[in-house]
Amino acid sequence: MSACAVVAPPPAPPAAAAPQPAPSEGEGAGGEATAPARADEALPNVALSSDLLYKLTKSELEFKSGRWQGPFVTLMAVAQQTRDPRIAHRAAEMALTAKQGGEALAAIRLWRELAPDSDEAKQYFLGFVVLSDQMGEAEPIFVQRLKDAAPAARGIAMFQMQQFLTRAKDKLLAYAMLERVLAPYLDTPESHLVLAQGAYAIGERERAEREARKALRIKPDAELAALTLAQVAPDPAAAGVALSDFLRAYPGAREVRAAYARLLIDQKQYAPARAQFLVLLKAQPDNVGTLYALGIISMQLDDSAAAEGYFKQFIGVLAAHPNDERDPAKVQMILSQIAEEKGDSAGALRWLEQVDGRDARAYFDAKIRRAQLMARHGDLDGGRKLLADIQTDAAEEQAQVLLADAQLLRDGGYTQSAFTVLENALKRFPDSPELLYDFALLAEKLGKMEVMETSLRRVIAQSPNNHNAYNALGYSLAERNIRLPEAYALIEQALKMAPGDPFIMDSMGWVQFRMGHLAEAEELLRRAYTLRKDPEIAVHLGEVLWGKGDKAGAAALWREAGAKDPKNDALKSTLARLNVDL
Repeated sequence: MSACAVVAPPPAPPAAAAPQPAPSEGEGAGGEATAPARADEALPNVALSSDLLYKLTKSELEFKSGRWQGPFVTLMAVAQQTRDPRIAHRAAEMALTAKQGGEALAAIRLWRELAPDSDEAKQYFLGFVVLSDQMGEAEPIFVQRLKDAAPAARGIAMFQMQQFLTRAKDKLLAYAMLERVLAPYLDTPESHLVLAQGAYAIGERERAEREARKALRIKPDAELAALTLAQVAPDPAAAGVALSDFLRAYPGAREVRAAYARLLIDQKQYAPARAQFLVLLKAQPDNVGTLYALGIISMQLDDSAAAEGYFKQFIGVLAAHPNDERDPAKVQMILSQIAEEKGDSAGALRWLEQVDGRDARAYFDAKIRRAQLMARHGDLDGGRKLLADIQTDAAEEQAQVLLADAQLLRDGGYTQSAFTVLENALKRFPDSPELLYDFALLAEKLGKMEVMETSLRRVIAQSPNNHNAYNALGYSLAERNIRLPEAYALIEQALKMAPGDPFIMDSMGWVQFRMGHLAEAEELLRRAYTLRKDPEIAVHLGEVLWGKGDKAGAAALWREAGAKDPKNDALKSTLARLNVDL
């Protein structure tokens, strides 16, 4: 078949196939587009007859209609007849698309036979034989590849081989072959790194560590060897020692330092992690990844001033590089939050207004936040109008807009109006757990206890892992001092789901208080208040202390709560009920 013979261009290969180059177009005898001829595929000189053209065209049409077997058989026969590797390649793609592994391998074998120098055919073949654990067929190819590779490129070939072998089902069989193939090259660090990673994959951690150390002995400044040694270390402490030892010897090792900083973050050692990122920043002052990491770590350290500086620098670097595809939306949202915490509502709004539509979800969230900020700072009508102007076809986002509208009304003191908004919203979205949950809380505020309980039970039925619903229902019972065993069971279930949640601890402390268990109540509420200095937890802990006779301790807590939230309803009602004047 000549280079101008007609073959219909193949569709995009399935995920199992090797990546394909973009097809070029040629001109066939009949003026048709032709399949490209690869430099490593010698093509036969076969005339394109009308019969051959008919078979090829009919096969493609049948395949597009959903049939694979007839087209596959036809193309295999044509490939054998014409000795054209492109047709065998197409047959393999058809079998792959139809998920017929045996037929695909047969076509790939034929393709390799017709184009023995084709690297693409070899890639397909290796993928299949490794996946089916036919290491005897794969091994000679890997041996030859390493033998033919230039010394400078041999390390890359080793890592490529390892990537192929990750697909093997029998990992021990694959590792044994890896050892044999790499045996002539054990004077290279790459061979030991590949063996280390392979050993780690089969659970031989000690062997992996030995191989990584051998790589370091051959090339002491190899960052990849240090990173591998840390990866296979028995625990985070040992990994940290491996990385820090390497940095003492090679302080300019950027990848190792970044890995060490991430390890420290995982261990919640934020101050040392920040020190490592500062070293990285000094070397590359405009590295946005480092600036972002420093901003996040500074927030963890409650250093909002430093976080703001790093995040602003992050925004500045992106602005100076308009072709950078990174979206600053997340950082703009954080800067808005920092501005709000400083009392700069205008600055917070400015940051939110800069969020553009590149990330549709971030853009939506920014509009919700803008509406909340406007309402919180006195412009309830403006905030509600902004919500009303949000256009979205997503049902989940439409429900979120209605939820946000109700929250604005609730926070503005319009409880009945908020209740009505959610009541109407639930007619459109009856199964939304978020709407139901807030609807239940508003029902409780309005004294509609039956509606509240029914709604929360619906949330629990729809979302059995929603610990907030269990907690809210249990707390409601405890607050009304009714069905206390049931309240205890509900809150206990919530606490199992979220054992570190201070608000659920508060609920459990409160139900213990209602049941007369003052010591248990005090212990739980003190733990909750240590975790979260919330005024309502302080009010509850104060009442427990009052009940135990520690009136001075109770008063101190209530004054603390009043300083944080003078209008707190729980504080006002508790002081009035106990006839306390602070």
